[in-house]
Amino acid sequence: MPSPLGDKIRTLRKQKKLSLEQLAELTESSKSYIWELENKDDPKPSADKIGKIASVLEVTTEFLLTESTASPGEEVIDEAFFRKYKGMPDDTKKRLRKILDAWDDDE
Repeated sequence: MPSPLGDKIRTLRKQKKLSLEQLAELTESSKSYIWELENKDDPKPSADKIGKIASVLEVTTEFLLTESTASPGEEVIDEAFFRKYKGMPDDTKKRLRKILDAWDDDE
């Protein structure tokens, strides 16, 4: 029986229309490793792997590791976005801010 972690990974992977192989490539894992996380009773991923999976699936590691099987709320999605934003190069951040400023001007 899959764990809540496995259920979340599978659900989010399918929502993003990623195959096991695609998620494995994006997280520098093997296809069999991702399958085991999704299907084994008590998976024990490393902090590094769970971080990479959370990043690709655009959620937080905390969301993936909680026992709840609920869908990620806006707060989780926003936090994942801000973590991703913090790691972006300065020029990318600057372009995103310009896009947001232009969007505000249209209103």
